[in-house]
Amino acid sequence: MKYLSILLAIVACNSGGVKESAAAASDTVKHEMTAASDTLVPPAYDADGKLLTVTKTDEEWKKELTEKEFYVLRREGTERAFTGDLWDNHEKGVFVCAGCGLPLFSSDTKFDSGTGWPSFWKPVSEDCIADKSDSSHGMDRTEVECARCGGHQGHVFADGPPPTGLRYCINSVSLNFIKDHDAGTDH
Repeated sequence: MKYLSILLAIVACNSGGVKESAAAASDTVKHEMTAASDTLVPPAYDADGKLLTVTKTDEEWKKELTEKEFYVLRREGTERAFTGDLWDNHEKGVFVCAGCGLPLFSSDTKFDSGTGWPSFWKPVSEDCIADKSDSSHGMDRTEVECARCGGHQGHVFADGPPPTGLRYCINSVSLNFIKDHDAGTDH
């Protein structure tokens, strides 16, 4: 829980404008998370408090992502239900963007929606998620993207549990999971 607590403190500090202490905490998280995984990239903000973005060409993304990751993250594809490796994950930790490592969701907000995709009732921070209208496939939906790299994550629906009533329905392939090594599983 130590890593997740530090991460959430960074997000809260950055969102609130306390940049100096957030930068120090960010260095601590980067150092401590290296042993667990090298995919965590804490949020970085410019002088105006805007999240710094990652921009790459398709060719650059293709070199870094698997074919399936590229299809979902960069082409707004969808993996089949119940096929991803994270939909039934019950471990404590943080779910980060598979494209850029930005922390997006906490295991504390994950729930079993019965859909076959990882579902969350809120993101780690509103700054880390970008919503956009999606009218593909004859439906009106709200697409969810990583705010840093623009990677397609899934969709958000208004049929989730309290306290938000939201269901962020996310592709497993769009996420990497960083286990909180100070906690057990929540089975």
